[in-house]
Amino acid sequence: MDIIVPLTENYEFKRVYARGKSVVRPTVVVYCMKKSGPAPRVGITASKKIGNAVKRNRARRVLRESTRELYPQIKPGIDLVLVSRGKTPFVNCSIVKTELASALEELGVLVSAPQNKRKKEVSVQKASFEER
Repeated sequence: MDIIVPLTENYEFKRVYARGKSVVRPTVVVYCMKKSGPAPRVGITASKKIGNAVKRNRARRVLRESTRELYPQIKPGIDLVLVSRGKTPFVNCSIVKTELASALEELGVLVSAPQNKRKKEVSVQKASFEER
């Protein structure tokens, strides 16, 4: 899936804040709630505490790019709200991506990556070859 399905309405954000689980990282706060639907939906916010409009937009861009890379691994039927923190506009996208991935893993939202399965298959093949 190339296009991220957004949360757009205020009541959707409020519902995730009220009923969802949250995980805090230095650059992002992740709220997560299960729902019924085919694709995960993501909402991104940056409050005025972050700074002026330039900093808020940078924070949203960094979170959007990090989410875009992890989106195919997110389980379907999940609503996520990502809230930027004070450090977000000043850090590299790769740092935010690793923190976002660890937060999503803690929430149990990420599906295991197919690359890991392949590594296991290769190690099993090596082990069976060594036994012969």
